[in-house]
Amino acid sequence: MTCVDRTDLGLLLLRLGTGGVLAAHGAQKLLGWFGGGGLEATGAAMEAMGYTPGRASATATGLAEAGGGTLLALGLATPAAGAAAAGAMAGAAAVHAPHGFFAAEGGYEYAASLGLTAAGLAVAGPGRLSLDQLLGHTVNRGWMVPMALGVTAAVTALVVGARNQRVRKAAEGEQEALFDEQAFIDE
Repeated sequence: MTCVDRTDLGLLLLRLGTGGVLAAHGAQKLLGWFGGGGLEATGAAMEAMGYTPGRASATATGLAEAGGGTLLALGLATPAAGAAAAGAMAGAAAVHAPHGFFAAEGGYEYAASLGLTAAGLAVAGPGRLSLDQLLGHTVNRGWMVPMALGVTAAVTALVVGARNQRVRKAAEGEQEALFDEQAFIDE
C-alpha cells in the first residue's frame, strides 16, 4: 500500500474545488440549477455572444463544464476531463477578453484561472486519492494527456475562431449602419 502525501492531498483539494465550481456552472447551463438559465436561456445568451447555434453551444459548454468538472472532482479520466473543462473556459475567456484581464471589469481572469487549473490537473494527474488510481489508471495514461489537450485545443481554436469572426463581422455591420445613418443625417 502506498502512502498518501502532501501532493496527493493538494491535488485532491484542487480537483474538488475546481471540479465542483465547473460542475455547478455546467448545471446552471444544462438544468437551470443554482440560478442558471437552463438550455433555453443559455442558448439565447450563447447566440448573442456569437456562439451558434446557441442551444448546441450551450449543451456542449454545459457538458464540458458539468462532465469535466465532475470527472475532475472524482479524479476519473483526468486528461480528458481537464482538457474538456479547459476548452470550455477558453471559450468563456474569448467572450470576456475585450474587457481586459480583471473579472471586476468583466475580464477573463476567472475563466483563465479555472481553465489553467483544469489543464494543470490534466497534465499533473489526479494523485493517489482518485478513481483513476483505484481503477489502475485505465483512462489516465501518459499518451492521453497530449492527445486530449491537442484535440481540445484544435476544436477550441476552430470554435472560438469562428465565433470571433462572426462577432467582428457583426461589429463591422453595426459600424457601417452608423456611418450610413450619419451620412443620411448630414444630407
